[in-house]
Amino acid sequence: MRILLSLAAAALVAAPLPAAACSVAGGYRIPTNMELVEGADMILLATVDGGTAIDAIDDPETMRIDITPVAAIKGDRAAAPTSLPIALAPAPLAILSHPYDLEHAHPLSQTGGCIRYMVPRGSRVLFFLRQSERGWTPAGGPFSRWAEDVLTDDAPWLQVVRLYAEAAALPASDRTAYLTARRDEYDARRDDPVAQLIAADIARQLVGPNPPLRGELPPAPDNTDD
Repeated sequence: MRILLSLAAAALVAAPLPAAACSVAGGYRIPTNMELVEGADMILLATVDGGTAIDAIDDPETMRIDITPVAAIKGDRAAAPTSLPIALAPAPLAILSHPYDLEHAHPLSQTGGCIRYMVPRGSRVLFFLRQSERGWTPAGGPFSRWAEDVLTDDAPWLQVVRLYAEAAALPASDRTAYLTARRDEYDARRDDPVAQLIAADIARQLVGPNPPLRGELPPAPDNTDD
C-alpha cells in the first residue's frame, strides 16, 4: 500500500484540480453502502472505452472518460451518460478494485481529492451518479465507493448493490426486515466465503450510519480582549 500511495503522489504532482487535497468537515461520516445506494440518482454499470489519462490533462474542465452503459441498477438507462468527468489512470495507477473488499473505497480515494477519479481503460465499473446542472457527477462524497471495478456478473460488489437497490425500493418500514432476512440467508451458507462476506456487509448496514471520520472541529479561539 505504501508503494501504491507513493506512486499516486508522484503522478498527482502535475495533476489538475481534483488532485487538490480534500478536507472534510468535523463529524463527516462516510456513507454506508446502503446510504450510497439511496443517495444516488443513478447506479450505472459501464465499460470504460477511452478518454484522457490524468497526466495528459492541462485543463480540469476537459477531463473526461468515454463509457458504454451496460445496465442501470438504479435509474433510467436511456438517460445514462456516455462520458464522465474523471480521467483514465496511467499505467502505474491502473489498479483494479479489490473484488472481496465490500467496505472500503478504492485505494486511490485515499489520495488527492479523496474520491477515485482515475479508472483503467477497458475496465467495467459500477458508477454511483448524481445529476446536477453540470450533468452527471460522482455521488457519495469523500471516501465513498462511488466507482468500483466489477469485472464479472457475479462480482460480490455487484451482488450487494443489487440487493441494496431492492431494499431501497421498499417502504422504509420494510427495509430492516428485508435486510435481516437476506443477511440470514447468506450467513446460513457457512461453506461459501463470498456469501459470508456479503452477510457481513449486510450486517454493517443494519448497524446504521458509520461513525464520524473524525471528531467535531474545536471552536475558533476567542481573540477578543477582556
